[in-house]
Amino acid sequence: MDDLTIDIRSANIFQDDNLILSDVNFSLAKGDFAYLIGRVGSGKTSLIKTITAEIPLKDGEGTVCGFNLRKLKRKQIPKLRRKIGVVFQDFQLLNDRSVYNNLLFVLKATGWKDKQAIKQRITEVLDLVELKFKDYKMPHQLSGGEQQRVVIARALLNNPELILADEPTGNLDMETSEGIMQILHNLSNSGISVLMATHNTHLIKKFPAKTFKCEKGKVIETQHMTEIDFESLMEL
Repeated sequence: MDDLTIDIRSANIFQDDNLILSDVNFSLAKGDFAYLIGRVGSGKTSLIKTITAEIPLKDGEGTVCGFNLRKLKRKQIPKLRRKIGVVFQDFQLLNDRSVYNNLLFVLKATGWKDKQAIKQRITEVLDLVELKFKDYKMPHQLSGGEQQRVVIARALLNNPELILADEPTGNLDMETSEGIMQILHNLSNSGISVLMATHNTHLIKKFPAKTFKCEKGKVIETQHMTEIDFESLMEL
């Protein structure tokens, strides 16, 4: 369907020859915000790697950002990944260059050449994350929350259809985490789909959304937070 950013149907997901998740039915519409939860080893990472085509989909059907995962050729994988912005827990910023030059590096690496267009895009994404006037700062001069905002800005550079946020608040205090959540929700409200892997039960309660749980080789969807066993989440 055209309004689905992710649409995976009747899929079995393998890591090498090991079946990790079976009969996966998983969809995310444009502009949807959803959580991905589950214990370590439950298959969350394998599902994310399938979405980014790091693990090939061999059994079932799947489309991500308009790309058919079953028919995806190796040369098409970079084009798919250009439509996906990834936000990491540990930032992965280049510490030897400024915020501006961190973002410049990504744009140049993805084929941008027009200096004016580059400057305008960097200004736009920093404005979205409320860091417009800190482009000259080095990463070590920023707080953890500010560094994560830079990471989100970096993920937005190529106008992605999907943001994959992997524990984006894992290294942040609660107040800062809530600020990051607000930015992610603003992005979903603008039409970008957001899938956030997290263990943070406070944020799930405070910002309720569609939730997918990886458990016992299955992916279970719930629309109602009362269906989730929060105590089991605390043990993740």
